[in-house]
Amino acid sequence: MRFGIIAGSGFKKILPLQDEQNLVVKTRFGDAHCVLGKLSSLEVVLLWRHGEGHKLPPHKINYRANVLAMKQLGVMAVLATAATGTLRQTLPPGTLLVPDQLLDWTKQRPLTLFEGEDAPVVHIDVTQPFCPTLRQRLVQSAEKLGIQVVDGGCYVCGEGPRYETAFEVKMLAQLGGDVAGMTAGTEAILFREAEICYAVIAVVTNWGAGLSQQPLTHSEVETMMQKKISKVAQIFERTVADFDFPDCQCRHSLDSYGDDVRQWLSAKV
Repeated sequence: MRFGIIAGSGFKKILPLQDEQNLVVKTRFGDAHCVLGKLSSLEVVLLWRHGEGHKLPPHKINYRANVLAMKQLGVMAVLATAATGTLRQTLPPGTLLVPDQLLDWTKQRPLTLFEGEDAPVVHIDVTQPFCPTLRQRLVQSAEKLGIQVVDGGCYVCGEGPRYETAFEVKMLAQLGGDVAGMTAGTEAILFREAEICYAVIAVVTNWGAGLSQQPLTHSEVETMMQKKISKVAQIFERTVADFDFPDCQCRHSLDSYGDDVRQWLSAKV
C-alpha cells in the first residue's frame, strides 16, 4: 500500500525522500506528473499541486487527473499541505490546523470524477469530508513530536486566484469558517469519490482581509509557509512511519454502487 503527499514544490527539499523516480500517469482527464520514492521504508507518491515552479493557479489545477493518478498508483491515503488565511483573531498566522469540516465556496471547479462517456451517476456521503482516521493520526503525530496543532476547524475553499474581500471574510466567519484556502476542498471531495483517505494540515499564513490594517501580499504568505513547512514535514514523516493502513469509512464510499462503478473509475486509458 502506498501513501500520497500533495504539497508545494519546495516541500521536496525538506522531505527525506529516497530512490526518487519521476512518473507521468495518463488518466481519462489528462496526464499527472508525480514522483515515486520511499519515506520511512514506505513507498510514497509526491505530487506538486501547482506544478514545478508553482505555475498553475488554483482554478487551473487538474484535480481529477491528480486524484485518478494516485488511484492508479495504488495510493490508499493522502496527506496534503494548504496555505490558508485566518478568518478569526483566535487563529493567528503561524497556526497549524487540521480541519474536520469543509465549506465549498467554489464556483466552477470539477464536481465529480464520474463524468464522461458511460459515466455512472454517483452520490457520496461527505458528512466528514476529511478522513477521520488520518486526521487523528496527524494530531497524534504532532503531539508525539511536541508540535502544537489545532484539532478541528472548518476549511473554506474559495475559487481564487484572488484573496477574499473584507466582507467575505466577515461573512464566512459568521457561517462557521475558520480558515480560507483555494485547493483542499476540491481535493477532499474527489478523493472521497476515489475511496482514498485524505487529510490536510492547514498552515495559517496570513490574516484574512479586514483583520489587519495592512493589505495582504503574496510574499508574506510564502514567507510564513517556508517558516512552518519543516514542522509539517516532520508530522507527515511520523504519520507515514506509524501508519498501518487500518480499514476506514473512506474506503467504502462506493459500497452501495458495487464493483461495476469501481471498475469504471479504475479503468485506465
